[in-house]
Amino acid sequence: MPLRWYGPADPNNATYRHFNRVVNFCLHAGGFAAVNSGLWFVQEMRHPWSHLDLWTEAWLGVLIVHLLVVIRLRPGKDADTDTDTNER
Repeated sequence: MPLRWYGPADPNNATYRHFNRVVNFCLHAGGFAAVNSGLWFVQEMRHPWSHLDLWTEAWLGVLIVHLLVVIRLRPGKDADTDTDTNER
């Protein structure tokens, strides 16, 4: 099931910002998987690249740091009530 945002796109909402960070992380992880699997496939088929393992490890390190940032910046449990209750 795809991720969806059912509220208004309000950049001041902490939950919306967290959702935006999660989607960006998912795109980053998908790009990592697609590019690295393609590079490893090409290497196994015809062209050996001696630094491909270093490239993959470095990108994986950046991906892990990105995940830690997403986890660190997640909103608290009361983030949903900061703007929604005042508008109604």
